[in-house]
Amino acid sequence: MKKERTLSVSAIKNGTVIDHIPCGSALKILKFLDFTKENVQVTIGLNLKSSKMQCKDIMKIQDRQITSQEAHQIAILAPSATVNIIHNYEVVKKIPVTLPETIESILVCPNKKCITRQEKTDSFFFVHKEGKLVFIQCKYCEKRFPQEEF
Repeated sequence: MKKERTLSVSAIKNGTVIDHIPCGSALKILKFLDFTKENVQVTIGLNLKSSKMQCKDIMKIQDRQITSQEAHQIAILAPSATVNIIHNYEVVKKIPVTLPETIESILVCPNKKCITRQEKTDSFFFVHKEGKLVFIQCKYCEKRFPQEEF
């Protein structure tokens, strides 16, 4: 007997699919990459069943290809994510998601006393991976935070 397959989130003709996002992280990625400032259609699936993960989120960005730099930024919030570039409903390129060594001007330091929150100073963080854990350290206040705090 053939197993019936349905898509919870419809396919896109051209654009980017970010798959295997840990549950609850898709909205953080949306805010992080700030697609709301662009005039692009974004479809998000939350808490979907997955054979690789118990639960996953997925994002589909119509008519917009994310860059390798943006893919690396996604790794901060979703290190297991996969990024696929879609053309005419087919995957034409897979962008590997790897943690960057530094993050500039994107994140806000969680330390309320950090100078970046008091003055107009761009944030700058160093990324440290220790086993499966990821820590992000502010250049200015030198405090370290687990990635979950962002």
